[in-house]
Amino acid sequence: AVRAVVRMGIYVGFRVYCIHEGYQGMIDGGDHICEMGWADVSGIIQLGGTVIGSARCKDFREREGRKTACFNLVRRGISNLVVIGGDGSLTGANLFKQEWSQLITELKNEGKINEQEMRKNSHLNIVGMVGSIDNDFCGTDMTIGTDSALHRIIEAVDAISTTAQSHQRTFV
Repeated sequence: AVRAVVRMGIYVGFRVYCIHEGYQGMIDGGDHICEMGWADVSGIIQLGGTVIGSARCKDFREREGRKTACFNLVRRGISNLVVIGGDGSLTGANLFKQEWSQLITELKNEGKINEQEMRKNSHLNIVGMVGSIDNDFCGTDMTIGTDSALHRIIEAVDAISTTAQSHQRTFV
């Protein structure tokens, strides 16, 4: 998913950033938010799990945390997000979008951003992709995480079956 989003974004002419460690990285800012190039996602298609990290983020559950995240995105000129995650991530994304205009206004009133930054980032677009290992999200046949997990299980079973055959034993 990360590879597809980065490459399609570049293809259509966007500057694409990855936010390492999810919402925590969005709040921490700095090196956690880095621009991606075509080659940055080469060689990752076969990898399971997230290549940019994932972290539970208590701070994002609080308005001040979301305001800090908003500030870090505005500073980078980011007004479009692709959120890959489960129920918690997508619920957080929905709340962030609902609060965005208020957060932008507060940042402007506090003097943290200027009028031009406020106007340029007045709207937040979010695309949510279900990336949960649980496969329990309504409206999906299979989630990204479930597909990766099932493939890892099949690879492990195949590998242990081959080893068991070569040793002429049964493995449990």
